[in-house]
Amino acid sequence: MGTPDFAVPSLQKLVRENYKVVAVVTQPDRPKGRKKQLAAPPVKEAALLLGLPVLQPEKLKVDGVQDILAYEPDLIVTAAFGQILPNELIEYPRYGCINVHASLLPAYRGGAPIHKAIMDGQPETGVTIMYMVEKLDAGDMLSQVRVPIEESDTTGTMFSKLSQAGCKLLLETIPKLVAGEITPQPQDETKVTYAWNIKREDERLDWNKTARELFNQVRGMNPWPVAYTVIEDNNMKIWQAQVLEETGAGEEQPGTILAVSPEGIDVRTGQGVLRLIEIQPAGKKAMLVSDYVRGSAILAPGMRFVTEQRP
Repeated sequence: MGTPDFAVPSLQKLVRENYKVVAVVTQPDRPKGRKKQLAAPPVKEAALLLGLPVLQPEKLKVDGVQDILAYEPDLIVTAAFGQILPNELIEYPRYGCINVHASLLPAYRGGAPIHKAIMDGQPETGVTIMYMVEKLDAGDMLSQVRVPIEESDTTGTMFSKLSQAGCKLLLETIPKLVAGEITPQPQDETKVTYAWNIKREDERLDWNKTARELFNQVRGMNPWPVAYTVIEDNNMKIWQAQVLEETGAGEEQPGTILAVSPEGIDVRTGQGVLRLIEIQPAGKKAMLVSDYVRGSAILAPGMRFVTEQRP
């Protein structure tokens, strides 16, 4: 049971290792892109290529449980499925229902653990495999693996790293689970943190924050949904940045452009200076600032990005 690209390697590896995957459950096809054409989730595409039956319940608690139980599963594996499983489903399989979660639980329960770990400037994250319960990512833990977060990492690069790490951990965990060699570990409820799904306000850059915080936000939003700011009443997406100065407030207001050059756009923050490396002006494609300044650049020193949010 899974939906995005994160879950695909685990599915593929289970099949390659000759586990009998009797069915795949994923979210319904959703409109995608500017034309809003229906698109299948990556897990569905992978399952069809493997010749596996696919179930796509809109709401699992309402219309999906009996269809799944009809396959009489011995084990259910979930990975970024996107819905909380009802107890009837969780308690059915002989070996339980386990989840591949992209964080070091009990930290970062929820739907955006990779984004949040990077935005918080964490030096590492990881994958936890745990039993499913009818509460968000709260089940007993079966195994964990730690994965460093490099300064050059984005949500996109960590997504790939954790997907592969989770796949490997899953294939190491299942045989031990079936053999009864794992003692499940309860999560420490005093250390629980949450990573809720990203909202529009999470994408907006607040220039009163430090250069380091803004840098982490930019890479935490790359490649989706992408951080943005506002200048002259237009949104501008920020794809890539770097910390130019870590400390110092300066006389300029936060958001003020200090310099524009092929190296980047230097912006005063609440503490330090952030250099914008790759931007996407309204109505344009993403571009390096080095290309932007060679074209019809309109940004100049003294102009100011504002914190106010636009629709």
